[in-house]
Amino acid sequence: SSNLPIVVLNTLGQTIADDPKITCDMGIIYNGVGVRNYTTDVFNNYNGKIAIEIRGSTSQQYPKKSYGVETRDALGANLNVSLLGMPSENDWILYGAYPDKTLMRNEITFDLFSKMQPYSPRYVYCELVINNQYMGVYTLLEKVKRDKDRVDIAKLDLDDNAGDSLTGGYIIKVDKVTGSSSTTWTSPYQPKVKFLYHDPEDIELTVPQLNYIKNYVTNFENVVYGPGFSNPTTGFRAYINEWSFIDFFLMQELGRTVDGYRSSSFMYKDKDSKGGKLSCGPMWDFNLSYGNADYCDSFDTTGWQYNFATICPTFTSEPPNWWSRMLQDTAYAN
Repeated sequence: SSNLPIVVLNTLGQTIADDPKITCDMGIIYNGVGVRNYTTDVFNNYNGKIAIEIRGSTSQQYPKKSYGVETRDALGANLNVSLLGMPSENDWILYGAYPDKTLMRNEITFDLFSKMQPYSPRYVYCELVINNQYMGVYTLLEKVKRDKDRVDIAKLDLDDNAGDSLTGGYIIKVDKVTGSSSTTWTSPYQPKVKFLYHDPEDIELTVPQLNYIKNYVTNFENVVYGPGFSNPTTGFRAYINEWSFIDFFLMQELGRTVDGYRSSSFMYKDKDSKGGKLSCGPMWDFNLSYGNADYCDSFDTTGWQYNFATICPTFTSEPPNWWSRMLQDTAYAN
């Protein structure tokens, strides 16, 4: 029994793998605030089919796995449902914070960022049981994606290949290439900075769409590294939502996350008719932050995480140099 909701999975004799997802059963027991939950109770929050796989890159080596979950109907189609009070959707994550014994670093970050920017992933702590085996305390978490209740930008369809319709919405990220989309592009200014298409994924985008968002980011880079980068109208502010970049920066430095800026760093862009500038966020993957890593000075309370490439130059990824460049603009730094 637990004061937390209990999530119960039955894999029907199958093994959960990295790929592909398997279809199995999930039930959630939640009797309300202040009411004890028992594994013998009925499934009263969800009782149905899911597709599930192991998720993550480095985290797959840990004994406590994290899982990507899609709620589905009996025919295998995606089923939008509200789980534990969170807005209705079909893409979820059961996050097992193995390196973070406090089980709080991501959640504190999500909570803080939700007070700063329009969206930060919602979460609910729970207990996870798989095939009658207790797996520990997990976080049921919203996956980052385009949705009216998540990253609220325009839906990009296959026929949106010209004009305003081509300009949004896109979610991309600076990240490691492993465990994500196969199509990437590299910053023309830094070979260690890779951009990935997140939502829509690369296989869901047309060639004009793939090229549009790549060219938009490259144009931003051309300007931010150019001589007129700080011009208030034609400089970097013409391409980005400045305050979202500032809030992103503050959270990365507050957490001093060892993966900061160079991994799981999301950005999104809506259509030009809806503002259309590049925004940073939401925050993601802060388990190795707030002093919870023992390499590359990430436990140090002095200095700056955006200088990671200077501190640890042998890594295969590094933060974009935008961050130090924009700080050369006095208004931005203030």
